[in-house]
Amino acid sequence: MKMEKDGIISIAKNTLEIEISELQKLKNRLDDEFVKAVDIIRSAQGKLIVVGIGKSAHVANKIVATLNSTGTPSQFLHASEAIHGDLGVIQKSDVVLCISNSGNSPEIINLLPYLKNYSSALIGMTGNRKSKLAEFSEVIIDTHVDTEACPNQLAPTSSTTLQMALGDALAIVLMELKGFKAHDFAKFHPGGSLGKNLLARVNDFLSSQKPQVSETASIRDVIISISASRHGITVVTREDEIVGVITDGDLRRMLMKGEDISTITAKEIMSLNPKTIEKDALAREALKILKDNNIGQLVVTDNGKYFGIIDLHKLLDEGIN
Repeated sequence: MKMEKDGIISIAKNTLEIEISELQKLKNRLDDEFVKAVDIIRSAQGKLIVVGIGKSAHVANKIVATLNSTGTPSQFLHASEAIHGDLGVIQKSDVVLCISNSGNSPEIINLLPYLKNYSSALIGMTGNRKSKLAEFSEVIIDTHVDTEACPNQLAPTSSTTLQMALGDALAIVLMELKGFKAHDFAKFHPGGSLGKNLLARVNDFLSSQKPQVSETASIRDVIISISASRHGITVVTREDEIVGVITDGDLRRMLMKGEDISTITAKEIMSLNPKTIEKDALAREALKILKDNNIGQLVVTDNGKYFGIIDLHKLLDEGIN
């Protein structure tokens, strides 16, 4: 069936309007049952088991992922697999959150006595307060919808949107109550950009090369050191004490003067008081120093002693910002 652009946009907008309307209704009817659910999960001695089947199973998986990343230990349990051995994941200290729009799916009904008896509490998230799930649940979180976005009122659309949104609401409330901050979040995402920016240290990105020369080094030795390191810099040291740095720019400026360079030493052309950072400092702090001073390399120290070099491009390539 061919459809004009305006028709496509109109259908999409109508879908969103229906779901927004249902979300607004959900917002307005949040009550003490939601608070009880939060209190039960928060005070649980064990983990939260989130149960679902069909589309609700996909929602449950996403809720579990969000909860785990925000400090509430959770595990997904597929309703159809539970009665074939997976019930063993539930401990008496655990709380179960069972998600089912109808609350009367055969798999859910068969499972309810076990979910209730094997856990410390059963929370039902359902759109049917008269369902078997509601009957067995200690707390009911109501997700009923007046209208699914599906024009045939068959495909779960508004209902799964509400389930997902309530899962987010649970996660965020629990997160706030636990005082869970960005640093805590980063601990569970060490490989991502957020984790790197909040946790990564300078030492994690240190160059494998450590260019250095003495104060009395000849220009030839300085050039060799700078060229070998590929960083365009060498550090002038006195028994690992940093006394200055020489960059390829310093060399060019010296050569442009046209002076006899045969007797010039590193001490005579080095730049004093170079920017440094301790190896245990956060990598993003190093990046800030590099950007603020418009330099490409930073000298890294260990208790004030020369330790190595960190490069601007390495930090950028690793996603530090």
